[in-house]
Amino acid sequence: MTTMTARTAAHPDADKLPLGALLALAMTGFLALLTETLPAGMLLRISAGMGISETLAGQFVTLYAIGSVAAAVPLTAATQGWRRRPLLLAALAAILVFNTLTALTDNYIAALAARFLAGMAGGLIWGMLAGYARRLVADPLKGRALAIAGVGAPIALSLGVPLGTLLGDALGWRSAFGAISLLTLAVMAWILAKVPDFAGQPAGRRQGVGPVLRSPGLRPVLAVLVLWVLAHSILYTYVAPLLGPAGLSGQTDRVLLTFGLASLAGVWISGLLIDRRLRALTLLSLAGFALAVLALGLAGTHAPAVYVAVAAWGVAFGGSPTLLQTASAEAAGPGADVAQSILATVWNVAIAGGGIVGGLLLDASGAGALPWAALGLAIAALLLAGSARAHGFPAEPRHARRA
Repeated sequence: MTTMTARTAAHPDADKLPLGALLALAMTGFLALLTETLPAGMLLRISAGMGISETLAGQFVTLYAIGSVAAAVPLTAATQGWRRRPLLLAALAAILVFNTLTALTDNYIAALAARFLAGMAGGLIWGMLAGYARRLVADPLKGRALAIAGVGAPIALSLGVPLGTLLGDALGWRSAFGAISLLTLAVMAWILAKVPDFAGQPAGRRQGVGPVLRSPGLRPVLAVLVLWVLAHSILYTYVAPLLGPAGLSGQTDRVLLTFGLASLAGVWISGLLIDRRLRALTLLSLAGFALAVLALGLAGTHAPAVYVAVAAWGVAFGGSPTLLQTASAEAAGPGADVAQSILATVWNVAIAGGGIVGGLLLDASGAGALPWAALGLAIAALLLAGSARAHGFPAEPRHARRA
């Protein structure tokens, strides 16, 4: 029996997109990222409610991110043999418990500990989500399935802070965390109803971090990720000062909404074409990103041009998680889940690096230097992806080469 026949026998609908299951996974990613970004929209209320400074309240976000970075790789590697659905439900249950604890405690240290542990659960979710989505469908649909399962992340990124602000204003910050806990319960029920279970990796097929990192295609994917996300983060972290020369500092929320909506368009485009055109989409997205950044550098003092450039930036960058996750999964083969955890860790490190590098540039040369630094990184990423024809971003997807 061929691999495809065996898959179809076990899962008769594997040649179709199981939207109910994929959207449940998308909501899982949405919850993980919303849990991370939610406090950013409620810093004033958390500060007042706990009697701490806004800076200390901001550590609610920091501790979650540290927990995610610290746990993604080791937890994903350690749980490769676990059945997938119970593991996913356990991670969501942890987020539910620690969000509820955050809502109930008056102790700042206990709240930080809860945020760190919630971040660890989030790191595990990011390590397994892409592999889970890909296992739900046949090979020619894996990229599209990943795009659907990954749509929760850009929605959370574009709506997380404003949603936190809205919930905090309407319910109070503690009730906002409680509301997210109730939503988590609903998503867990959805997963039980719609998402099939899969066995973990057999002992003989499990791969450690070292062998996965030595996969020849994974290294160029990670290198492109570092350059691309670093460039994006330099701009996104300091978008408010970047908008100043165009007189748009008071419209930061509108500009970010434009970016978020355009990002969803980028996810949709990637989902349509990724299973047949991974390499072409990656190169076009990088080129489009570079052109958008160039426009910000050349016409950053003109408000209409800035809006157009930001929309182009969103379209070009929106599909990047799907493109890079698919490329890394293809490169790592049986080590795909470990590769995804490495990808998530490196992604977060690159975001932090963008904040540091962008801050140094802003202090030294002003906001005008940011697009040019990002442009250099984008061009380097484009050249690297273009050279990775044999491994990393091949012209043909793995399933086509096997055929």
